[in-house]
Amino acid sequence: MNIQIFGTRKSFDTKKAERYFKERKIPYQFVDRKEKGLSKGELSSVMQAVGSLEALLDDRCKDQQTLALVRALVPQQQFEKLLENQQLLIDPIVRNGRQATAGYCPDVWKEWK
Repeated sequence: MNIQIFGTRKSFDTKKAERYFKERKIPYQFVDRKEKGLSKGELSSVMQAVGSLEALLDDRCKDQQTLALVRALVPQQQFEKLLENQQLLIDPIVRNGRQATAGYCPDVWKEWK
């Protein structure tokens, strides 16, 4: 397994995800989205793995105006705007190769080999 956790240090769900993998002695790489966000390719790969851009959006984010703007745009513009405003992404995004989850999803992670 090659686990990457994209999140923020203050996010409780990110902390829970880190604890999940630590308790199972599964090595992972943590990427703080505030310091280094997802690249265009990573975001595209995650979006394909979770099924849609909508699944990546955090309904509880602080910037509700930008979230509403992203939802009003056409799909290509949504992707570009989300790339610029990664604070709208749900925490954490966990990747394992081509597989990915958005949010805290231990039921999915236990199936990963």
